[in-house]
Amino acid sequence: MRKIVRWGAGALLVLLACAQSVRPARTNPPIDPARTLVALRPMPPDVARTFDAACRDCHSNDTRWPWYSHVAPISWFVIDHVNHGRSHFNVSDWAGYEPAEAARLLKKSCELVEDRSMPLGSYLLVHRSARVSPPARDALCAWAREGPESR
Repeated sequence: MRKIVRWGAGALLVLLACAQSVRPARTNPPIDPARTLVALRPMPPDVARTFDAACRDCHSNDTRWPWYSHVAPISWFVIDHVNHGRSHFNVSDWAGYEPAEAARLLKKSCELVEDRSMPLGSYLLVHRSARVSPPARDALCAWAREGPESR
């Protein structure tokens, strides 16, 4: 039995070592500050703090890549989450959205935060500071529902 466990553990270590050679790209494309959400729809400081803690890593080109994003197979999961989040909306290129689409994205973002679908539970497991409190959720949604014409 011990021999099987040792062989199994050895095989697992070899497999993990080989997995390190499969390295998807962790990207942070360049940002034009004039095209960002913050440039086009300034945020109150409390909303900016909430966004920075809970949304930035997956929905901007300014992702903070933690140490575990360098270790396969966890890195594959993290990179996929970031790429998927950016595909839904990317605040680093907010100017690329038509006004109606931008308003829809903000409304949908509020709904996802209100029903606690965002941030993702897997993200919250590792980033406790990303939890959105009820007052922060209210402030974020009030700002998101505010039309740009009110600025």
